[in-house]
Amino acid sequence: MFLATITGSLVSTQKVDALIGQKLLLVEPLRVDEKDQQSLKRTGRSFVVVDTVGAGEGQVVMCVQGSSARFTPGTKELPIDAAIIGIVDSVQVKSQTVFRAGDQV
Repeated sequence: MFLATITGSLVSTQKVDALIGQKLLLVEPLRVDEKDQQSLKRTGRSFVVVDTVGAGEGQVVMCVQGSSARFTPGTKELPIDAAIIGIVDSVQVKSQTVFRAGDQV
């Protein structure tokens, strides 16, 4: 499982039937700043994920990859490798809040 910020969406008019109607988003994984551990930093990488929770651009989300992406009721039969499974409200590291919903990352 990893944290990511939603950076955009993806539209594909031609795809396998199983993906018709699925919301596809672009996410950029996040990590805790290694210098001071007081903020989240972008990694510069991007992933395409299936949204299972109704997330939107700019939100910080929890994502899973691999077979875990197919463990939700809505993704069980999908040919996917990554899915959003939650919207993050806050992140704490060593009892300090490093992210709260509404903050910019």
